[in-house]
Amino acid sequence: MMKKEDINKILKILEKEYGDVGIALNFSNVFELLVATILSAQCTDKRVNIVTSTLFKKYKTIKDYATANTEEFEQDIKSTGFYRNKAKNIITTANIILDKFNGTVPKTMNELLTLRGVARKTANIVLGSGYGIYIGIAVDTHVIRLSNLIGLTKNSDPKKIEKDLMDIVPKKYWHNISFVIQTLGRRICMARKPKCDKCPIKHLCSHYIATHKF
Repeated sequence: MMKKEDINKILKILEKEYGDVGIALNFSNVFELLVATILSAQCTDKRVNIVTSTLFKKYKTIKDYATANTEEFEQDIKSTGFYRNKAKNIITTANIILDKFNGTVPKTMNELLTLRGVARKTANIVLGSGYGIYIGIAVDTHVIRLSNLIGLTKNSDPKKIEKDLMDIVPKKYWHNISFVIQTLGRRICMARKPKCDKCPIKHLCSHYIATHKF
């Protein structure tokens, strides 16, 4: 188990290095954030931003999404992958928000989880980046992989990883912990060709320590 002092060192270093890097998805309101996050499943944020730059001009209100033609909407988001499921989820979610939440994206975890295509990761992103409410930590593929490499968890299940991180990461870092880990994963700790020698936390990383002789 990693020492608490080492965890705090890691968090401080990552915050210093990447603390100014926020969410990579573009949006102008909470519903757009929700749409973009649903689209980001198994897709890069860069691709999502390309798609939403047109999508958000075409569909301006929640009602526009709720009444969208499914086949047309599928084509609008096709390049994000899994477009049939995503289209169904977004259109259904728009209708749920209109019918059950008076046209406003809900502000609680339990309510968000009733929406189509929304699991804890998406809900945490919407609550945090949309409403400034931090009750959990968004766990995506970068967070899963790097949390294990660094030594912050030994679990592979996102829910268990979130719990592990919430147990060891001070709440003041919850707002940004996912973003700084994602940035580390994109810039330094890539899955195929990691730049370990350039990693700002290599001296504290369990994987680096285990695989390098000093």
